[in-house]
Amino acid sequence: MARIQPFRALRYDATRVDLAEVIAPPYDVVARDERGDLYDRNPYNAVRLELTRSLEEEATTDYAEIRQRLEAWREEGVLVRDEDPGFYVLRQTFEVPGVGTLSRDGFFGALGLEDYARRIVRPHERTLAGPKADRLRVLRATRANLSPIFMLYEDREDFLAPILAEALATPDALVIDAVGGVRHTLARLTDSEAIARVASFLAERPLVIADGHHRYETSLTYRDERRGDVPDPAAPFESTLVYLANAFSRGSLLLPIHRLVRKGPVPTSDGWARDLPGWSCETLPLASADDIREALETHLLPHAAQPSFAADDGSGVLRIFWREEALGERLMVRLLEEEVLARAFGLDADAIRDGAVAFPRSAERAARDVREGEGVVALYLNALSPEDVFRVTAEGAVMPQKSTFFAPKIPTGLVFRADEMA
Repeated sequence: MARIQPFRALRYDATRVDLAEVIAPPYDVVARDERGDLYDRNPYNAVRLELTRSLEEEATTDYAEIRQRLEAWREEGVLVRDEDPGFYVLRQTFEVPGVGTLSRDGFFGALGLEDYARRIVRPHERTLAGPKADRLRVLRATRANLSPIFMLYEDREDFLAPILAEALATPDALVIDAVGGVRHTLARLTDSEAIARVASFLAERPLVIADGHHRYETSLTYRDERRGDVPDPAAPFESTLVYLANAFSRGSLLLPIHRLVRKGPVPTSDGWARDLPGWSCETLPLASADDIREALETHLLPHAAQPSFAADDGSGVLRIFWREEALGERLMVRLLEEEVLARAFGLDADAIRDGAVAFPRSAERAARDVREGEGVVALYLNALSPEDVFRVTAEGAVMPQKSTFFAPKIPTGLVFRADEMA
């Protein structure tokens, strides 16, 4: 059973800092050229607790400076620990082109760590050794959970929604406007009966990792390092900080992650036809990267129930590929690896893991990158569904690397968990 517990969060004092200036994107979506901007935005920006100022510093640091920074910010009163434990309910309100305003409600809690073999916590993608080694250095240095792991639960009847909504209606809820186009509302849930109802509901359900596979597996490694001969379930390192949301609520937005082939020859029209027999192809003009979203919504999205993708080599022509058959329970991200990347570009799974393919955070970024020479062909996909994610994880399988992008991201800095700090 999943063990979800309230905790005493370490939080910014909103009377001392502007929360909109100190929260930061999750460390793994901060681009190389964005680190300095976040560092300079505010001397207390949360990125200073997650990343070195430059990428080159990462290889040699032991992150001792982060521990010192945490302690200094607490001594200054910039970070304050709540007196009583609770869940921390977060509503994120955002605009979706063509859809309108959406809101997603979820909450932060402390999750008892479980090995994957128990099938309580389920991954949907594989991890890489490098990022885990880096995050382990941070965890060893700070003994604190600085960035939450984003997890999903299944609540098709919205059983937990009224409990979360009631907490958000309290007058002391904090509102942070216009951070990356997302409005954040954060409130504490401390009612013992409500906490028990939430914990009991989730105890009966598996949890699927949406974002944070590397952090979760790092937490398992750290737990095993710290355990003695007789494990103590109440020890702080037996749990980790998570954000939990209902995968099936309307505000749980699942976006595609597109691909950028970094090097190699660009397939010609004849080459595409030779390497992808049985695929139909439509070509259309693509004047600039700014036009890619509309082009995909108009021409690729209608093929979402079929094997389909789009290819863009930056020449001003967008190619839409599809097959006249139902996709069914197959995953297009897997077909893209097995048929498109393998046949048209000669890339196998090892080459992809070794960096032959990049994963831009948006279609616009992919389109810009291919036009700026960062890659040779951008490959665009339709989004997977929550049903895809839960079906695959229930089978004990994982998806290809970077298959899903759950939006909005959960920023770092809303809450920290530092139970092992005095």
